[in-house]
Amino acid sequence: MGQGAPVALRSLVAPSRAGGPLTPLAVAVSGRGLVPPDQPVVHVDDEAFMRGRGAFETVHVYGGRPFRLAAHLERLEASCARLGFDAPARGAFEELADLALGAAGAAEATMRIYATPGRGDGPLAFVVIAELPLGLDELRASGMSIISVEFRPADLIGGVKSTSYALNMMAVDEAHARGADDALFLRPDGTVLEATTSNIWWRAGATLFAPALDLGILAGVTRSFVLDTAASLSYDVAEGAFPIAALAGAEEAFTSSSVREVMPVVTLDGRPIGDGRTGAAAARLQAALRELACRI
Repeated sequence: MGQGAPVALRSLVAPSRAGGPLTPLAVAVSGRGLVPPDQPVVHVDDEAFMRGRGAFETVHVYGGRPFRLAAHLERLEASCARLGFDAPARGAFEELADLALGAAGAAEATMRIYATPGRGDGPLAFVVIAELPLGLDELRASGMSIISVEFRPADLIGGVKSTSYALNMMAVDEAHARGADDALFLRPDGTVLEATTSNIWWRAGATLFAPALDLGILAGVTRSFVLDTAASLSYDVAEGAFPIAALAGAEEAFTSSSVREVMPVVTLDGRPIGDGRTGAAAARLQAALRELACRI
């Protein structure tokens, strides 16, 4: 492949639960508008491809409308700044999102937003619409199994949603090899950080516990929803640095993310959390998320 040759976006879409890539329903690119999903759009001399210096966001689409798009774009701009390049104009993303959503015609879907440094003539914006991964409702009913792995995101680019996700995907592969659904990152001292593509929560009594952002974890958009909603459901929230023993001894646990939404976690490293069943807090927060998403 010659210098500057383009690369298709198909492999950049979030994998399904079975592990294979999901076929994009629609793709829109800054300066080009809608393009066929199989048409190459990323050039090999774009630093996002050459060095992984790109940023992205994953947005859940409900009723044909992206949920909390402004919050995702704000976080994308912060990620681009941390990575050392200017983000494309926010209006460009909004226009591309409208184009791609109209072409996809899907009521509920995943929208991936990418920003790259480009090829020296300014940053590029991409919007990809794909179907949701299979089996999310079934997984929510049974709850996830997770394993713990040591990782230090704050030593790298903690808090940035970078396209450099190789370590995250290696952790997911390790989880699958050990019969689990996902992996949980820990500091060397056992402090809980986050899951590979989501934030982690657990409940003891009427208090929800979550790792603090100053640990270098991602400020999840769905995480902010849980923070905003907990009090209305009579839960207190405690953010801080907590050992894995606190999670292991909790009454229930769950993750939060745009695609999986509020997802119960029932086992950690092969041992049940609480009674090993999905919990009430996760169910109530998931219902509140769906209610809000369908209302706006």
